[in-house]
Amino acid sequence: MKRHIYLEMKGLEEAKEIFFSRFPPQLRTEGEEISAEDSLWRVTAEPVFAKISAPTYHSAAMDGIAVRAEDTYGTTERNPRVLEIGRDAQWVNTGQALPDGFNSVIMVEKLHQVDEGHVEIRSPAYPWQHIRKVGEDIVATQLLLPQNHQVRPYDIGALISGGVFSLKVWRRPKVVIIPTGSELVRHGDLRPHAEPDKGRIIEFNSLIIEALTRECYGIPITTDIVSDLEGDIRDTLKRAVGSDADVIIINAGSSAGSKDFTASVVAEMGEVLVHGVAMMPGKPTILGDIAGKPVIGNPGYTVSATLSFQQFVRPLLYRLQGLRMPREKRLGVRPSRDIPSKLGIEEFIRVNLGKVKEGIVATPLPRAAGSITTLTRAEGIIRIPANAEGISQEEEVEAELLVDEDELLNTVVIIGSHDITIDILADEVRRKGFDLRLSSGNVGSLGGLIALRKGTSHIAGSHLLDTETGEYNLSYIKRYLKGVKVSVFHLVLRDQGLIIPKGNPKGIKGIEDLCRDDVIIVNRQAGSGTRILFDYELKKVGLKPESIKGYDREESTHMAVAVDVLSGAADCGMGIFAAARALDLEFIPMTQEQYDIIIPSEILDSPNIRIILETIKSDDFRERVFALGGYDPSKSGQFWTEIG
Repeated sequence: MKRHIYLEMKGLEEAKEIFFSRFPPQLRTEGEEISAEDSLWRVTAEPVFAKISAPTYHSAAMDGIAVRAEDTYGTTERNPRVLEIGRDAQWVNTGQALPDGFNSVIMVEKLHQVDEGHVEIRSPAYPWQHIRKVGEDIVATQLLLPQNHQVRPYDIGALISGGVFSLKVWRRPKVVIIPTGSELVRHGDLRPHAEPDKGRIIEFNSLIIEALTRECYGIPITTDIVSDLEGDIRDTLKRAVGSDADVIIINAGSSAGSKDFTASVVAEMGEVLVHGVAMMPGKPTILGDIAGKPVIGNPGYTVSATLSFQQFVRPLLYRLQGLRMPREKRLGVRPSRDIPSKLGIEEFIRVNLGKVKEGIVATPLPRAAGSITTLTRAEGIIRIPANAEGISQEEEVEAELLVDEDELLNTVVIIGSHDITIDILADEVRRKGFDLRLSSGNVGSLGGLIALRKGTSHIAGSHLLDTETGEYNLSYIKRYLKGVKVSVFHLVLRDQGLIIPKGNPKGIKGIEDLCRDDVIIVNRQAGSGTRILFDYELKKVGLKPESIKGYDREESTHMAVAVDVLSGAADCGMGIFAAARALDLEFIPMTQEQYDIIIPSEILDSPNIRIILETIKSDDFRERVFALGGYDPSKSGQFWTEIG
């Protein structure tokens, strides 16, 4: 089948210049008249002037008496004056209209009531004392709100007070979202908790784009799912262009595959301004113009689609409404490890953030363009310029902050070996009501120890087996953390073994079967405790790594290994029982290993670390871990030893 070829790929800033110059800032959706009470966050399409003054009459600003100021002149403590109520003074309450003939108010605290009809004053009043005069707040014809002003809650009060009960605002831009893909199915068409049929995918990108559109004060309109047929895409796009849509987004079909028709359809109906932007994720983005309407071809991968929206659609929606883009909050961070990048492509790296010692540490999340969980977990974004081949853990770089900066102060950074109980720990801390987040990075046990040595984490998770002594972690701590005093606490004992498919179709009985020609494995990354254990088990039975198919294929978590086995990408993988159980796979146990957490002794007394240790010791945590299967949490939180 015919494959499309990217047009000349543009750099991100060049692509923005081309696109936004076609749709300049003065472009607006037309205005509409709405009631003042419905105007929150809307943008004024013309200046708004007060129709009446506020207040509309002279009123008392204090509880007390209304008087004629000139009648009080000469009054002193030694020469007090008695006023007759009804003739010389009248009682008034705050907000009450000032009686005719009076021009001042003396507050009640300054009065001495002689009897029911007389009061004594001991100081003079001056004209207009404690009086709100007509128009003191708003004067009729006064400018209340300029054009292109976003209405805030208190602006609504000013409008009503000034007699403006309706106003003209820019119409909220309508965004038509066209999800494409023959493999897609709506979640509403599935039974609760049911999986889609094999080869079908639940469509959710449009829901994310809808929410992002609302966040930019736009109105999303999502069409039915469109199949990967050029004619269907063309027909749907024609209807969108012919509607009152201000912006059109076609999700998926923007790449260079045989079923990616977006670019050709846009070119046929209008003009493709850009096809391919030098950014990752989001490279396949299409930017077009059909009949004067901006058309954006978003990539199908979720992270790519989101980034494409943020870079092109979001600024456009703000422009259409006369709004200024919110300023991004940035701060300096230090990566927890080196982050390589492809030269010539601007890359956006999602990261977890946490304060360790005096700096903010950024732990990179997986870079897969289709990984939605990297969006839900991300607390910051690091941009690597197109002219750089990456960033070093030794350099400070800027990160765009996605959370409140105060949250970073209450973050515990855990780097090391992946374990499901770390996720349970993070949830249990929040469930108990502590304002504390856990930021975890899965870099393997050795990576965790090195992070402690470099001061880029608070805690390391490790299960490194010393194959000479059969002891866990201690010899590695002594080797890699020389001069650093650390305390070691038990987290769990856990069952490690071979994760295999349900029913064991290839009849794998043990590690000896992994050298068979019909068996393909998936491995854990070098430096992980599971990899060291796996290599140890291979050595015990005399198997060499090169004799095993798939040995060089690596995953960074136990769940990733289990998913590979479940999907058929591998026949077997080394991992923990809990991962196999979670995906209803079978498990061949091999050993029970010790997983510990290592903490610099100097921070043991910090409140956040105490919360972590107390939570690990709690019955609630232990019960939840035990329920996962394959774990023995009986020693969770127990101090083992101090080294250094």
